[in-house]
Amino acid sequence: MNQPMPSPGTSLPLSGLAPVKPIQLPRQLSEAEFGMFAQLGQRRVVRAGEIVFQRGEFGRSMFVIESGRVQLEFGDGRPDKLIGAREFFGELTLFIGNHARVAKATVVIDATLHLIEHEAFETLLHAHPVVMAGFMRRSFAYLVSSEQQLIANLKRRNEDLLVTLDSLRRTEAELGTVQRLVQTDELTGLCNRRGLYMFLETLERRRLPGTDMALLLIDVDNFKQINDTCGHLVGDQVLRAIAGTVQEAGAPCDLPCRLGGDEFALIAQVRTRDDIALRARQILNGVQALHLPGCEQVRVSIGGAICDADNDWAHWYSHADVALYEVKAAGGDSWRLLTP
Repeated sequence: MNQPMPSPGTSLPLSGLAPVKPIQLPRQLSEAEFGMFAQLGQRRVVRAGEIVFQRGEFGRSMFVIESGRVQLEFGDGRPDKLIGAREFFGELTLFIGNHARVAKATVVIDATLHLIEHEAFETLLHAHPVVMAGFMRRSFAYLVSSEQQLIANLKRRNEDLLVTLDSLRRTEAELGTVQRLVQTDELTGLCNRRGLYMFLETLERRRLPGTDMALLLIDVDNFKQINDTCGHLVGDQVLRAIAGTVQEAGAPCDLPCRLGGDEFALIAQVRTRDDIALRARQILNGVQALHLPGCEQVRVSIGGAICDADNDWAHWYSHADVALYEVKAAGGDSWRLLTP
């Protein structure tokens, strides 16, 4: 008489496939995560009994299960694990690179797998940084938790375990890389400071021949009063509207961004001083034309400067800030460019 298969993520004894205690941290993917991996992964149909990889085998790829079941055999007295649809395995070698597999993976029910190679994983990191950051945090937490449990249960720590733990510590640096990819301001959709700094790091490749760099700083006049009088929801509407105005004034080669609070910036590549003056006037006129329900007319102050490409962002900002301060001191609702 056939016995029902255990649910995905169930630990198994080495002697068979009978279900025992469920894994505390499941490998189940969200719909968004599975969709990403399925889109870029190499789809493979694998028959029952086929070995996906051997323990100790070196590799740099992970697998996502679309359908079927896969058994992971760790050896050394550790229980096997049976995983199924919408779950993943083999991720450690992908995170670390050229790392020995810690388990043997065997298909126990005909399966459809998606092979995620290193290049596809890097593409996903850049295309979906927020979703991938969540996936990697959960994956690292699962791996660390599993290793901690193993240490508590084992009477001795062998060389393989020490190597794995050391590798896990090194992969923590990967989280910093993923977080730097999260470079968009959530409220306005513009680039945030992280995105600005990444843009500056690659600016040399973006430069157009025969252009100078210019910077505009845009600051909302009396923004605290808008928040206090009209409420923060209206304040958010003001910021989004100004963000749209700054973005419309920028050319395709420019970078509009929100530096924080009510301060915006536009980094532009210009051929003449008139080019950046035109952008400043366009932003000012666009903001003056805004009419937002529940809020009196919005005003901004704009300060700008032509930037020396040999100087860094701090110099650029300080020069444009001088012009912005002069506009603020004169009552705001205007623009000024610092004379070179």
